[in-house]
Amino acid sequence: MSDVTTTDLYEVTMALSYLREDMWAPATFSLFVRDLPPGRGFLVAAGLEPALDFLAGYRIEREDVEEFADALHRPVRDLEPLLDLAFEGEVRAVPEGHLVFAGEPLLEVTAPMPQAQLVETYLLNQVCHQTVVASKAARCVLAAAGRSVVDFSLRRTHGPWAGHQAARLGAMVGFAGTSDVAAATALGVPASGTMAHSYIEAFPCEEEAFRAFARSHPGPVTFLVDTYDTEEGTRIAARVLSDLGLGPGCAVRLDSGDLDALSRRARAILDAAGLTDVDIVASGGLDEYGVARLVGAGAPIDVYAVGTRVGVAADAPYLDVAYKLVEYDGRPVMKLSSAKVTAPGRKQVFRRAGHPDVIALRREEPSAGSRPLLRTVMRGGRRTGPPDSWQDARERFREDIAALPGPALRIEDPEPVRPVRSRALEDLTATVRAAIEARFRPDQLATSPSSAPSAGPP
Repeated sequence: MSDVTTTDLYEVTMALSYLREDMWAPATFSLFVRDLPPGRGFLVAAGLEPALDFLAGYRIEREDVEEFADALHRPVRDLEPLLDLAFEGEVRAVPEGHLVFAGEPLLEVTAPMPQAQLVETYLLNQVCHQTVVASKAARCVLAAAGRSVVDFSLRRTHGPWAGHQAARLGAMVGFAGTSDVAAATALGVPASGTMAHSYIEAFPCEEEAFRAFARSHPGPVTFLVDTYDTEEGTRIAARVLSDLGLGPGCAVRLDSGDLDALSRRARAILDAAGLTDVDIVASGGLDEYGVARLVGAGAPIDVYAVGTRVGVAADAPYLDVAYKLVEYDGRPVMKLSSAKVTAPGRKQVFRRAGHPDVIALRREEPSAGSRPLLRTVMRGGRRTGPPDSWQDARERFREDIAALPGPALRIEDPEPVRPVRSRALEDLTATVRAAIEARFRPDQLATSPSSAPSAGPP
């Protein structure tokens, strides 16, 4: 199965109808998040690079047509108008790593209508999942307040590819490493891991397990000390480390219990043994909330290993993300459904330090000190430059997070920055809305106010 058939069935049925009606005019779709999830002061744009890989290779082959026909229970000849259809459009997008907010387009696709429609599902899948995980990981980095964070999520993510994505997204926002060997190798980030409780249990006692592990791994080692009794396990680990002359780079890992109290006792045992340079790693159901509590309490933990809750973004596992038509054949369009009103026209987002972002029309010029966020990353179905690296995305993230107001950075009860709309966008919205309403009786339309106040010119 190719990625072409990784789509919702209605994308195929709509595309067939467009082809039958000869609707090949350019269509612009805007992908945006309607509202931030509860407990989020910002989002980190992610998923663009795999989305562009998909678009660059998009072509409907004979096998895809056969799969579509099978799904629709129709003869293959009925689906043959789709054969050899490729993506030949333009993509303008916010590069990965930038912070984004509700209502702002993360990307806009302009292509002949059948092409722009068929790619909707895959783009939503990539951008939605990766943005939500990147945002969760970013909050862990903030909560750690300079301490190292590593990714342990692979065994609990929703499939191996999701685990690989989590490792990449963690690196993008500042994680120090990942337990995922394949991802570490592919990304060029440190592979991080220790041992399981089963390893300890396989030996007659903890000391034999630690010594055996050190014999196989003479470099820096990390001993898991909470299989039986955490304090006793730490004492044994300290004795083995001292006997073998190991110290810098080594660590003990706590994976359960009261991590605050246990880390203090472990630190005291290690320091008393002269092992002040041995770190303490904490794991076990941690995310930004648990990390923030431990950091706030002053727990002497050096490295936080986050897994399950971060890899699946447990407290906010999805986004209210949409891919909506905003222009067709040069005509701006909008949706008036209750609570789901969209803004018409191709757009740009302007950012200026110390001010809310301005969602504007693409044709508008930025005001002094503002910079546009959406860049043209694909033209004619081809990338306009080489693929972006996660290192580049990390630099953007660092710059944006440093400029974000404090209330938006809070782990508990953050206050998101709310973008505003330009006067030109508000005027176009009012004009298009009036034109639509003129074709219907007022009682046939459910209306709702604009979700963003006007800022005047951008």
